Amino acid sequence: MAAELTGLHPQTLRSYDRLGLVRPGRTGGGGRRYSWRDIEVLREVAELTSSGIGLEGVRRILDLEHHVDALQRRVAELEHDLATTEYALHQAVAQASGPNPSATRNLPAVRAATAGQSITVWRRGRR
Repeated sequence: MAAELTGLHPQTLRSYDRLGLVRPGRTGGGGRRYSWRDIEVLREVAELTSSGIGLEGVRRILDLEHHVDALQRRVAELEHDLATTEYALHQAVAQASGPNPSATRNLPAVRAATAGQSITVWRRGRR
């Protein structure tokens, strides 16, 4: 079925599996079970090889794409953490400027950030 969906010969699929370009699941009898993601990767491999890129180049491209995806997920996590920290900091500043202004001495100095600026929050380590 995977050969039909990708337009590749079954032997080509087996060789791509041996080379590690795809890692299909296995049935109890040892047959290959390709996921939709595997099919997408196989189509990408076919497109890259048809444009003249060798299999080692294809492997490198796939590795780099995987790395970029992981980095993008990490950036999203860090952006979420930053937004949470900024919110907590603004809440602390708002509370500190209330009835007990002496509580601000333990807070970092903060000035309003404009678009494109960064903010650094230093946390004291536990001793």
